[in-house]
Amino acid sequence: MTRILIVLSAADTWTRADGSKYQSGVWAEEFVVMDEKFVAERCTVDIATPGGVAPKIDPHSMNPDVVGQANVDHFRHYLESIADRLAHPLVLADIDGRRYDAIVIPGGHGPVEDLYKDADMGRILAEADRAGILIAPVCHGQAALLAARGPNGEWLFAGRAMTSFSDEEEVELGTADNAPWLLADTLRKSGARYEKGPNWGAHVVRDGNLLTGQNPASSAPLADAVLAALR
Repeated sequence: MTRILIVLSAADTWTRADGSKYQSGVWAEEFVVMDEKFVAERCTVDIATPGGVAPKIDPHSMNPDVVGQANVDHFRHYLESIADRLAHPLVLADIDGRRYDAIVIPGGHGPVEDLYKDADMGRILAEADRAGILIAPVCHGQAALLAARGPNGEWLFAGRAMTSFSDEEEVELGTADNAPWLLADTLRKSGARYEKGPNWGAHVVRDGNLLTGQNPASSAPLADAVLAALR
């Protein structure tokens, strides 16, 4: 049976450049849409977080003015239906990524608070990449890739083609000015071959076993791409 690991941030705030705290967490659409698709395909899906902390859903991602009331209702119903899974995630430090067929990382601003510097996240990604296991982050989930470093500090994903939430989208969202760093800019400076699609439009990039989605709208196409690659 196909086994998929979804890694979620354990952060509920994002520390801004001025030290203030911005409510954050896991972007509901990115988790719900992908988890739903994988479960529907009868994949075994585990959830893990740093420390096994129950993840928090970003309140902005449950705002009807942002995502629409119908989506909020759907996300809430689905999250309630899997409340026990979310309440008891696996501990990231205990994970052997090589036991899975794919490692999937939803965004929200949570990953730019914790996963980007999490040593266990980096270890799991390095192990998975060496084994050719699919790695599929979306939106700000690509921040987790920054944790994968070699013994000399070199970034293991340098030179790889990828996308992520763009700097332009961060500006339009109104969160760029006080950001301690911008994700796409940091990926480029770290050596990624960054590719951007239209703002807020679905855009997926594949480079070998690395599949990346640009933004929330890319969640469903990314999940479909992962399932296609697993087949």
